[in-house]
Amino acid sequence: MPAADVKKIKVTLVKSGIARPGKHKAILIGLGLKKLNKAVIRLDTPEIRGMINKVSHLVQVENA
Repeated sequence: MPAADVKKIKVTLVKSGIARPGKHKAILIGLGLKKLNKAVIRLDTPEIRGMINKVSHLVQVENA
């Protein structure tokens, strides 16, 4: 896949992971989200999209 075709997304933690199930906390750490209102840039892959879908009520997603 050429580098120009790789899409990236910006994921921001907008709600706390406190008092959430352990699986949700693990997904947030897997995405690299540790602090509220912090953002990370990730490749737009099916694996990352699946993780985001599990915690969609805690994060905000934008194109990067």
